[in-house]
Amino acid sequence: MNPKIKSFLELKSIVQNLKTQNKKIIFTNGCFDILHLGHITYLREAKNLGDILIIGLNSDESIKKIKGNSRPILPQNERAEILAALEMVDFIIIFNEETPENLILEFKPDIQVKGGDYKKEDLKEAEIVKNYGGKVIIVSFLDGYSTSNLINKMKNASFNNC
Repeated sequence: MNPKIKSFLELKSIVQNLKTQNKKIIFTNGCFDILHLGHITYLREAKNLGDILIIGLNSDESIKKIKGNSRPILPQNERAEILAALEMVDFIIIFNEETPENLILEFKPDIQVKGGDYKKEDLKEAEIVKNYGGKVIIVSFLDGYSTSNLINKMKNASFNNC
């Protein structure tokens, strides 16, 4: 397995160590089902906010609960490996819950980042972050780029000329 993909206990120890070095921890989460330009832009902006970018990756089980049985397209281990290949990503942890509240409570990142398709007031975890003194930052959304749009384009595309 890729050294960027960590278990809960491994990441807990790493985060504790990074905090003693006064590293600014950035946390984001999502499905990252089919990686696209919107994801890359979002992750680059997130990384620019601090020193260490941690991604909480929704497990296959949690995605099915959120998006239905037709998702994810790619299994969690493949999605984690693809994300790990990105230079701006430092660590990845796969989680089974629908929201990352438990991870945020445990790791207490300095900044929780979400894409511009979210509003702070709609994020369950925003109150948690605020209560321990962290910040929630919504980064810009690259209009027209989403996994759902990509899946729809693929469904409607003709692959006869490939």
